[in-house]
Amino acid sequence: MSALLSLLYVTAFGSVFGAGMGMGQFFGTAFTRALMGQAVIDYLNTSHQRWAAQAAAQAAQIELDARTLQTCTDVEAIRKAHRSLVTGELESEVTPLLRIFSRISEDVDAALNQTSTYNQRLLLRDVADKLNLQLHNFARSSDKYTVRFYPIIKSWREIVTNYIDELAKITELRQEIDSPYIIGVPLTREQEIFTGRDDIGLRIEQLLLDHRRPPLLLYGQRRMGKTSLLNNIGKLLPNSIIPMFVDLQGAPSSASDHAGFLYNLAREMEKSAKKQGLTLPSLAREVLKSDPFTYFYEWLDKVEQALEQNTALLALDEFEVLDNAIAKGRFDEQDLLGMLRHLIQHRPRFKVLLAGSHTIEEYQRWASYLINVQIVHISYLKEAEARKLIERPIKDFTLRYEPNAVERVLQLTHCHPFLVQLLCAEIIVLKNEQDPSIRRLATLADVEAAIPAALQSGGFFFADIQNNQVDATGQAILRFIAAQGEGAIVSRQSLLQEFPDANVTFSLLLQRELIGEVDDGYRFQVELIRHWFV
Repeated sequence: MSALLSLLYVTAFGSVFGAGMGMGQFFGTAFTRALMGQAVIDYLNTSHQRWAAQAAAQAAQIELDARTLQTCTDVEAIRKAHRSLVTGELESEVTPLLRIFSRISEDVDAALNQTSTYNQRLLLRDVADKLNLQLHNFARSSDKYTVRFYPIIKSWREIVTNYIDELAKITELRQEIDSPYIIGVPLTREQEIFTGRDDIGLRIEQLLLDHRRPPLLLYGQRRMGKTSLLNNIGKLLPNSIIPMFVDLQGAPSSASDHAGFLYNLAREMEKSAKKQGLTLPSLAREVLKSDPFTYFYEWLDKVEQALEQNTALLALDEFEVLDNAIAKGRFDEQDLLGMLRHLIQHRPRFKVLLAGSHTIEEYQRWASYLINVQIVHISYLKEAEARKLIERPIKDFTLRYEPNAVERVLQLTHCHPFLVQLLCAEIIVLKNEQDPSIRRLATLADVEAAIPAALQSGGFFFADIQNNQVDATGQAILRFIAAQGEGAIVSRQSLLQEFPDANVTFSLLLQRELIGEVDDGYRFQVELIRHWFV
């Protein structure tokens, strides 16, 4: 029986591993014959020859992945490729290559999800740069798998580059205005539209030089640009400060235990530091299982050595998400927050910056661990910054505004960074529907006409205010003030007559920057938000 099985095995796989038969022949002949003998497969899976079956299966999977990638002949196919790649289960020499293709596929998908052709081209150019770099790396390698995948990455580069050229031609042919505005997602380092915030960068730099090493809290309402600032903070700080940005909404807070949290935290720190040109040592997940915090501290020792004379700024975005995970019992408060406090107190090479839409006082557990927190408030843009965002968001912007149109955008948005982008994006949509002879000049009438579309497309922003940031009493107060008309100031006395016992709610509305105090009354800070509550 053993001899017979050996014979069948050689018949099935020998041509691949012994005679060097190509994988195409392997799938067409020997592999088919192997499948005919279920007994052979069962035997291979339960005997000392299992390793050979696993090797054959792995080789087959690699070739299947290669062929899948090879069939991607347009950007639509490339954007879907990451869904079919087996990068998590397959651990072999080819895994790093497959992960490269998977990340490229995800990046193309993200680019094509952009609503404007300008932003699609912007992100695809970044993808093309990554493909060029990988093509150069592949060309220098003689590894058999790299050689196998080289034509594929070359093909992908050509497909992406050609598609970028097609988008440019379509825009030119239609005489459309490219919209540089990005709605609903944070701005990255590559996006030219990020503007201003120099004063906040200077404030953070000054606090980082404080010998007391206080933890910092970047506090501001939602959509004020906290994450965009953290993504771009490296542009505002000296080169000696290395930002390590970690989004706590992602993998760290979704981990099931401390080992998973610390592993994901370290991985995000590594990725962020690499973007700043610093390579950190890796931290294996397996190492953390037995004693997670001890091994994490040892890893931090190595990170400090890699920093040399530089300082790491550990920026933890959306700290409220981690607080929620602690409240649910997934993580131990004393262990995690104690680790942060220890890092602040005993590692001078590290500075900690939290970011969120709540103050530390609203989360007492944090206040007891992070003493002397310094608040950096991020709010509306300065008027000059908002004007630049309207009139010159990028170089060679083709839309011009009449002066009164710019003033109206400023009035409606109160220089709120998200709302400026939202309204200006809808103005461009409106202009692109007009005759080319009047397309390149935005008038006051265009701004007014774009308001309903902005309220609709930004519905998630306004609904979040209504449903998540204020209670029923707060909603009633906002509707009452909104009904009085644009710019109306409602006296505090009138409001208290209408809403007795609402002092706490008024304080919350002021803290959320939804209303502002004017003399002895209140009015909406942002006219577009008033429109929503009307």
